[in-house]
Amino acid sequence: MEIRNHTALVTGGASGLGAAVVRRIVAAGGNAAIFDVQQEKGDALAAELGGSAVFCFTDVTKEESVNESISTAKDRFGGIHFCVNAAGTGWVERTVSKNGPHSLPVFEQIIRLNLLGTFNVASKAAFAMSANQSNANGERGVIINVSSTAAFDGQIGQAAYAASKGAVVGMTLPMARDLSGLGIRVVTVAPGLFNTPLLAMLPHEAIAALNESVPFPRRIGEPDEFALLVEQILLNPYLNGEVIRLDGALRMAPK
Repeated sequence: MEIRNHTALVTGGASGLGAAVVRRIVAAGGNAAIFDVQQEKGDALAAELGGSAVFCFTDVTKEESVNESISTAKDRFGGIHFCVNAAGTGWVERTVSKNGPHSLPVFEQIIRLNLLGTFNVASKAAFAMSANQSNANGERGVIINVSSTAAFDGQIGQAAYAASKGAVVGMTLPMARDLSGLGIRVVTVAPGLFNTPLLAMLPHEAIAALNESVPFPRRIGEPDEFALLVEQILLNPYLNGEVIRLDGALRMAPK
C-alpha cells in the first residue's frame, strides 16, 4: 500500500525500533499514531514530527486503553491503515535455578505483554481497517507484528521470552488467512541484535562482542534498517503470511 496520506499506529513507538518506524512513516508522507506508555518520550517525538504524528498513552494489554487510542488516532487522521506491533520486553530466568522454579507471575507477565498485547492491538486495528475503502489491489490495511530470533534460537534463560515470540510467529499465517477476505495483509519480522536503548546499556566490551557475533554485516543492526524493512513490507502487496528474519545471518548460541 502507498504510505503517503495513510496512517500507521506503532506500538512501542516512543523509542527504539518503534520510533524508527514512526520517523520513516512520516518521512514517507504518512501519519503516525505513537502508542506507548512512555509519556515524556512519546510527547517529545510527536512534537518533533509536528502535525503528522500524535502520541497516545496506551497499555497494549488493556482493551479499553487500546480502543481509546485507536479512536483518538481515527479522529485525528481519519482512519487506520497500518499497524506495527513493536511493544514488548525481554526477560532472563532459567526454568529452574538455585532459587527454585521460574516465577509463574513473571512468565505470565511476559506472555501478556509480548503475545496478548500484540494480538489485542492487531485484532482491534484490523477491525478499524475493515472500514477502509480498498485500493486497486484490494488492500485495506497491513499488520506487521514483531517477533525475535529468540523464537527460533532461544538462549538459556529465555523460556518466557522465546515462548512469547514463538507464539507471535505461530499466529502469523492463521491471522493472515483470517483477514484475507478483508484485504488485510499480516507479516511478522523477527529481528536479531539491534542498537536500541536497552542494548546501549551494556558495557562497551559486551557490545563489541555482540558486533563480532554477527556473520555479515559484522555489527548489530540499526533501528532504521528495521524501519526500512517495515516500509518495504507495506509497499509490497504480495508479501503476506510470512515471517522474515532480520539478523545478518546470526544464529544465537545457547548462551
